[in-house]
Amino acid sequence: MTGKRDRHLAAKARHWAGNRRWVGMLTAAWLLITFVPPFFARDLSFEVFGAPLPVWLAAQGAPIAYVLIVWIYERHMDRLDRELNNTHGD
Repeated sequence: MTGKRDRHLAAKARHWAGNRRWVGMLTAAWLLITFVPPFFARDLSFEVFGAPLPVWLAAQGAPIAYVLIVWIYERHMDRLDRELNNTHGD
């Protein structure tokens, strides 16, 4: 009985370690997407379809990147949750 409980506790520890790792990586990606392009935006002086490129980056690029970050997090957490549930069922 304790062997099964120990395996489950080890699986939970791996689950949350994986969660923290992905949250850290995706938070770093969010920081880069949010703060780096605006910092260099004044150097981008050309226009796209009549609007300056920084406007396009902020209006189109960042929200798409944020949706991708959420999608990536959801996929990896779903995989980690399935692994935890498979271990719990043993």
